[in-house]
Amino acid sequence: MSLLPACACGLLSALCCLAVASVPALAAPPARAVASSANPAPRDIVSDLGAAGRLRMQAQRVAKLYLQNGLAINATRSRQQLAAALRQGDTDIDELTRRLREPRAQKALLRVGEHWRELKVALAQSWSVDAVQRVNALAESQSIAAGRLSLLIEENATTPSARLLDLALRQSMLAQRLARLYLLAQAGDNSRGRLVDIEQTRREFVTSLAELASAPENTAATREALALMQVQWLFLDQAVVDLLRGGRGNPQHVATTSERLSEVLDAVAASLSDSLQPNSALPLSAASLSRV
Repeated sequence: MSLLPACACGLLSALCCLAVASVPALAAPPARAVASSANPAPRDIVSDLGAAGRLRMQAQRVAKLYLQNGLAINATRSRQQLAAALRQGDTDIDELTRRLREPRAQKALLRVGEHWRELKVALAQSWSVDAVQRVNALAESQSIAAGRLSLLIEENATTPSARLLDLALRQSMLAQRLARLYLLAQAGDNSRGRLVDIEQTRREFVTSLAELASAPENTAATREALALMQVQWLFLDQAVVDLLRGGRGNPQHVATTSERLSEVLDAVAASLSDSLQPNSALPLSAASLSRV
């Protein structure tokens, strides 16, 4: 039985026809980065990476919340979370606009801002075939643009922990992307291309998780947070595997687990941020990285 409300009954067949394009720019950040000649202070880099990472993740998350609302999954809470996430995105763009001085990063931020405004307009539209298609396409474009911005910010860092911080933030984006794709499949778009996209995102998450867990820069606090993250990941992964094997799935479970998983990833990112500013009396907290 379809999860779609009656007003969207035509979405099932239409979503199945949506093409699934590869998204190479969502690939993990390169292992090495070249620092620019004008390096910001470590705390600025941490703050900027956090803001860019949130924008990359929120693109996937707001699209997921839009789907949750249309599928009547925690609809009231989803609308509240969506509104808060959009406010956070506006704040992050405003803060980056004030702080970023490197020309390439400024140009990349302009592109991020353009995508974000387009995404906000699409999210304000009523649930329909065209609206769902538009929202999900813009979610990918915004994540790509914000990912490029993150790489430019990371180039100014002088410690490997900066890349690990960006990797942890990217993991949160992948968790939200996986949940979004899962909900699309539950809505009826269970085409072969969509399932391949889900499996690819799942594999990327597993690969990056292994890299995070084995990093020598990890502290005791980071390792503890990573252990908690792996527990949450097992729940989400089981639901995804069941779907890929033809099971009925549990969209309610995926919606809530993806939120908890990203919350734990916030703690991982906050712990890694401390190593970028060891002498700071006010280290970046999990709350400042929070997805609201």
